[in-house]
Amino acid sequence: MNIKHYSKDDLDNILSVKGNSLYSDAFKRLLKNKASLTSLIILSIITLLSVFGPYFLQYDFYETDWNSIYLPPSIESGHYFGTDGNGRDLLVRILYGGRLSLSIGIIATLVSVIIGVTYGTIAGYFGGKLDTIMMRIVEILYAMPYLIFVIILMVVFGRNIYLLFLAIGAVEWLTMARIVRGQTISIKEKEFIEASKSLGQSSFLIIIKHIIPNLAGTIIVYITLMVPSVIILESFLSFLGLGVQEPLTSWGVLISEGSREMETAWWLLIFPGLFMVLTLASLNFIGDGLRDALDPKEY
Repeated sequence: MNIKHYSKDDLDNILSVKGNSLYSDAFKRLLKNKASLTSLIILSIITLLSVFGPYFLQYDFYETDWNSIYLPPSIESGHYFGTDGNGRDLLVRILYGGRLSLSIGIIATLVSVIIGVTYGTIAGYFGGKLDTIMMRIVEILYAMPYLIFVIILMVVFGRNIYLLFLAIGAVEWLTMARIVRGQTISIKEKEFIEASKSLGQSSFLIIIKHIIPNLAGTIIVYITLMVPSVIILESFLSFLGLGVQEPLTSWGVLISEGSREMETAWWLLIFPGLFMVLTLASLNFIGDGLRDALDPKEY
């Protein structure tokens, strides 16, 4: 048997070669997806406009002009998207509303992800009676009309914007918990988990260092698909008058106001609806692209 001997320089060259990680390869595949790339650009533009756009506009969010009530979109007046019934610039209100709608979508999603991932990994990893009890609780909560639960919270504790974040996040974690639990059951049977157990690692460390990192792809994809549903839920609550309250505004509030004036001031409904549709469609296309990019079987 011939044994090949390597010099120190050869070994250094071999060790210096860096492979591509799963996520770097997935990102490259994502950029090759034209629909996802276009959606990523659109979402970035909407986010940047919502965060920084109001600082470059001549009208303030709280500014009212009683001489410009229901003014249609006009470049000459500087009201590019028109004004509402109080003479307030609609473009400024849309951008401020975008801040709040995106914030609610992101924060409420993070709340649901933290609860769902924690709950799902514990149920899936330990299994047995604990898993059975925890999943029965999830099924009971699934059977409850979660929208009514959110409405009850808002009525009992008041229409607080921070409570809205928590209330929406607290009812959106159930699906995440079931997905994570199923993935955890599959991952815990892998050889590297058995090796970690044999080395004496605690269950907590195994979950933190091995289980959750291997769930990252699934979690990332689900986040991009959960944010649109959270934004829609907030918009629905605001449409009912149970969400964001004056003087704050969101896309849901603006759409609700615009629907009442649709026949006389079409721009009050069309422009907020356009921003919301573009955002939701972009997030869904990005989610689909991430799902395909993170699945090696697709390539």
